[in-house]
Amino acid sequence: MDELNRAIVERLLRDGRATYQEVGNAVGLSAPAVKRRVDLMLARGEIAGFTVHVTPAAMGWTLEGYVEIFCDGIVAPAVLRRDLSPIPEVVRVATVAGDADAMVHVVAADMAGIERTVERIRSAAHVVKTRTSIVMSRVVDRPEA
Repeated sequence: MDELNRAIVERLLRDGRATYQEVGNAVGLSAPAVKRRVDLMLARGEIAGFTVHVTPAAMGWTLEGYVEIFCDGIVAPAVLRRDLSPIPEVVRVATVAGDADAMVHVVAADMAGIERTVERIRSAAHVVKTRTSIVMSRVVDRPEA
């Protein structure tokens, strides 16, 4: 990715609704040139898509946590995706290095919702143990690159 594409992506990360003209003004290109570059980055998979970010509280999710999961044996990421994707409170799953096998970011309306979600995670056949941490406050919350 060249410097102009990086600048375009950085601008879109700050404001995903910016017009091609606004992005072009910020990076020194015309709107059609920005559109061509964005289309190419989409085609090459450098930009995975566009989405909306909501405030969790606006969705009724006033509580969030991270659940470390410990699996029996080796579990492929595709299996984790299959088992955890259907749980609506699961917003992100990543395999990790260290003691745990994966880290699951969960949101819920209340503690009972977190508890139900953790119980659903624990019910997956390969999960033998979990450890949950509840978020007290977000200190840094940047858009993802």
